[in-house]
Amino acid sequence: MYNNLGAQPGVPRPATNPQPNPFGNTFYGAGSGLIRGGLGAYGEKIFGSSSEYVQSNISRYFSDPQYYFQVNDQYVRNKLKVVLFPFLHRGHWTRITEPVGGRLSYKPPLYDINAPDLYIPFMAFGTYVVLAGLSLGLQGKFSPEALNWLFIKGLLGWFLQFMLLKVTLLSLGGGEAPLLDIVAYGGYSFTGMCLAVLGRIIWRYSYYFLMPWTCICMGIFLVKTMKRVLFAEVRSYDSSKHHYLLLFIALAQFPLFTWLGNISVNWLF
Repeated sequence: MYNNLGAQPGVPRPATNPQPNPFGNTFYGAGSGLIRGGLGAYGEKIFGSSSEYVQSNISRYFSDPQYYFQVNDQYVRNKLKVVLFPFLHRGHWTRITEPVGGRLSYKPPLYDINAPDLYIPFMAFGTYVVLAGLSLGLQGKFSPEALNWLFIKGLLGWFLQFMLLKVTLLSLGGGEAPLLDIVAYGGYSFTGMCLAVLGRIIWRYSYYFLMPWTCICMGIFLVKTMKRVLFAEVRSYDSSKHHYLLLFIALAQFPLFTWLGNISVNWLF
């Protein structure tokens, strides 16, 4: 009964001295150290390998976006000549490599005319939207809604061109070409579209000459590019499909360009 008195004033309380364990702290410190070290090494192994895997896949499929904007005026002029007049290109179509970090890497567009870039596709796409809006204005049909639909129509055309190239690579054995490479090659279509739409604005009947011309030139450019550049990324492909798919890519430019070149309020047709 008197053990439950608690701390009463004036009543001394017996000191409690627990029996020390000479092995407890030693085993606890060693065990916790082993656990922390093991978990740390295991976690570093897991997350380190995961980060390396993610970085390798990102660099494989997406590359570095800054790479595609390393251009200058001379490159832009020469690249436009290759895209708009591909049959006049007398040089090779393969990309130039250089050793970087113990492995081969492609030179940026600034030093290689055959390297893809995103500067020209983005500028050509913006110019296409502006020229399409100007064409609607000259027809008396301009409105912000119509320009918005033309913007969406251009994006959809870019996506269709991208899917055409991507499906072609996949059908040839699963190519591992970087995603931005294919986006860039698909975006070059707007350079020819700008020329055709500008011709229609200046002289209406020139459109019927410039449109087939740009289709043929874009078909030749994509065929040579896919054959010499992108096919190098494909592990294996069936040669029997080779020429048919290249021909299909070239012929597909005619309906795509005709659809993009039809500047009207009804963006679907």
